Order: sequence, then C-alpha cells, then structure tokens
Amino acid sequence: MRLRRSGQAVTLAMGGVLLADGTLSAALLGGALDYVVSALVALGALIFIHELGHFLVAKAMGVGVERFSLGFGPRIFSFRRGETEYCISIVPLGGYVKMTGEEAHGEDAIHPATEEPPVDPAKSFATKPLWARALIVFAGPGMNFVLAAVIFSVVFAAVGVPVLEPTIGRVTSDSPAAQGGLRPRDRVVAIDGKPVEHWGEIEEAVTRANGRPLALTIERDGVRQDVTVTPRKVPVRTPFNEPTEAWSIGARPYLPPVVGEVRPGMPAAEAGLQPRDRIVALNGQPIETWDELAEMISARADETLTLRIERGGSRMDVTVTPRVEVERDALGNETKVGRIGIATATSQSFKRSDPLTALARGVARTWDVTAITVVSIWKLVTGTIPASNIGGPLQISMVAGQQAQQGLVSYAFFVALISVNLAILNLLPVPMLDGGHLLFFAIEGVLGRPLSLRKREIAQQIGLALLLLLMVFALFNDLTRLLPPVGKLFR
Repeated sequence: MRLRRSGQAVTLAMGGVLLADGTLSAALLGGALDYVVSALVALGALIFIHELGHFLVAKAMGVGVERFSLGFGPRIFSFRRGETEYCISIVPLGGYVKMTGEEAHGEDAIHPATEEPPVDPAKSFATKPLWARALIVFAGPGMNFVLAAVIFSVVFAAVGVPVLEPTIGRVTSDSPAAQGGLRPRDRVVAIDGKPVEHWGEIEEAVTRANGRPLALTIERDGVRQDVTVTPRKVPVRTPFNEPTEAWSIGARPYLPPVVGEVRPGMPAAEAGLQPRDRIVALNGQPIETWDELAEMISARADETLTLRIERGGSRMDVTVTPRVEVERDALGNETKVGRIGIATATSQSFKRSDPLTALARGVARTWDVTAITVVSIWKLVTGTIPASNIGGPLQISMVAGQQAQQGLVSYAFFVALISVNLAILNLLPVPMLDGGHLLFFAIEGVLGRPLSLRKREIAQQIGLALLLLLMVFALFNDLTRLLPPVGKLFR
C-alpha cells in the first residue's frame, strides 16, 4: 500500500493482508526463522518491483526522484547516483519513492531539513499533467501485475505444470461414464480421434462438448476399444461454496491408494504406516483408488479402523483411529472430518509450453487470480465471507515457509499470488492507497481543479486509521489461529 501526504510515493507492506484458507499451527513456531525469511524475501521483492514501477514511470515523465528507499526510518545503507539517493532503511515494512515537488516524508518528515533546495518546475510531480501523475501512481500496482504474469509464464515455459495421467479412477454410479461402460484403470488414449496425453485434456473436451456425445478410445488390459459418453450437467460448488452446475461424465482421475507422505505425530505415523505402503482394504472392504480411501477415513472420525497394507510384497494389518479435524470453507462453515495424516503418492508429469503459449497462459492465470481476489474482497465487504478469513503477517509467513519447503515452483506461485494481492489492495479507492489517489485525480478531472490540501489531509488521516485497524485485526486473527485460547476469550 502507498502512504502519501500530497502525492508522494510510499509503499507500506504492513506485513501483508491475506485471505486465509487454512489455520496456523505449532509448525509456525518450529520453523519460525525459515518462515520469516521466506516471507521477507517475497515481500521485499514485491515492494522493490512496486516502487520500481513508480520510479521508472516518474523518470520517463520527466519527474525528478530524490530518494528510492526499501524500508522506513533511519538508513542502514545508502549511495547516490545522479540526483537520486538509493537506500535500505531499518524498518522492513515497506518502502517509498520521494519525488521532486512532494512534501517531506519518511525520515525527512520526522527530522525535516531547515532549508529545502529550490524545486525545478520542469521536474516537479505537482506540475505534470493529470494523466502523467495518474500513470505514475498506477505504475506501482501495474508492475505487480506484470511480475505475476512473468512468474507464471516463466514457470509454464521452463518447468511446466503438473498433469495427471489420463487414466480413469473412481466412476460414479449411474453417471455417463458408468453408462458408457468405463471402468477404473481404463486409460483414455483419444477423444473424437484426437490423441489424449493428460487428464486435463479430458476435462477440456468434456467442457467444450457442451452436452454433445464424445467418442472415447480407451485401452483396457492392453486392448483398445471405443466407447461413447454424453456429458451432462451436475451440481457443483464454487470456491465460495455457492451452488452452480458444470459438465461432467462422472469419472475422476486415477490415484492409487499408495502412501506418499506420513505426517509426524498423526495417527498414521503412530500406527507405523510408511511411504510407499499400498492400502488394499479398509475394514475388509477392498480399496482401489485414493478417493475411496480418503472418503471412508473422512467419514469415520474417532472410529478404530483396520487397514490392510501391502509392503515389500507382503501384506499386514494395522489399526488406526482417525483424528477429528475441523475444516472451514471460504464462508467460514465448519465441518468435522477424520484424518490420519497421510498424503497420496501422486504420479504426475510436467507439461511445458512454448514461449508464446506460456506468455498467454501466464497472462490468463494472472487474470484468473485477479478476478477471484476481487470477488473475495467484495464478499468480505458484503459479509458473505466472514472477516475471520483475513490473515496478516503470521499467516503470510506460515504460507511462505510452507511453499518454500515444497520447492521453488510452489514458492514462485506464492509470490505471484501475493503480488496480485498487493496490486489489488493498492488500487482500492481508499485514501492513503494508490487507488485513493487515483480517485482524487478523477475528482480533479471532473471538477477541473484538485481538492483542497486540507480535505485531502483529512481523508488520508481517516484512511490511515482504517488501514491501521485492518492491520491490528489481521494480526488478531493470526494470533487466534496460532493460539486458539485467545480466540475463545472473545467469543
């Protein structure tokens, strides 16, 4: 976010504000340093890119830049090149670009100089046309959008996206897939004569068909055969738990019931389950897919279960009691489920795109993230999503650390997501933010003159108060997730 007195560029990260879809846990305490470092690196990069946008466009518009600072307060390190002083300051919660013709701020606002050098009107921000000032202000959030698109594009081109094999897993009874004769382990090799390489192509074909029958070529036990399925609409839920419909054939991708990860301290670890164990039965009922296993465990919290596992060519039985855990959807609705602490050993491959396709997909992904973030903020404002879903610096630190542990690609996607978050938050029409100043410019364009300095100062003081309240509320939410007894005191 940006903090201004009369148009000057300041970005205040405030540790970040994030829509939280999970909960904080003791893991945050165990890896606190790693998590904090991961968050600071991400936020530092985003603040730098944001301020770089303001800096570059200000230079292009002929505005003088006196200081480019990462952080606030006293300077730790600085050097001067030309008219601009570049520095790193002690408080790593944001940054600012001080442009010629703006009022003193940051360290200068606390310890103002006795005399200020005369301002060159040609380099003054205040004397530039309205469109130029608006472009300088928009450039910060704009660069955050560009960064997100670049990150997505590079990952799509260099690494690719994980894809699942086009093998049928669970088939819903009375579904088009069941009526067409599809069975688990059938591999789809072509749709309407077009070769299929991964599961995503099946989903795309079903959506595009719009209810038209599809001719599937499948491979079963080494023999190819043709089947016909007709997609139909089924009720589904959006990420916000809203009812809608989608085309489906009633089949899911095949995930073998093989353990890939065992979480320490959970019932599975205590029962002795190990990675690469294959679960072949639960309470005597055969298990063919991971979906079956997950659904049965989820519905049997606090029940003692007997798992028959296959390990190293031999079979054995183990008993395990799923732990009750509470899951929350985007609306804050809670559901109690059973968990034993295992993750699937998903067999995924990566599909890379050529540079042009990767760029197009990167822009499309940025747009998708932007759209869902805007909708999320609107639902927060209208109360559809409870305010308890807002997360602050601890939530961001936890998620950053988790994504960093999962690998560079996951961490890069996280940075792109937060970059979009930062851009949208800055564009909100709230005084003290870039969007607030764009609103002031719009009013100036309509009236033909700027609002008085006094009115802008009052609006910005109100905006600052609101943002500080948001910071405190986000931190409070973090603490209630980390320390549930704190939350109970306020219920």
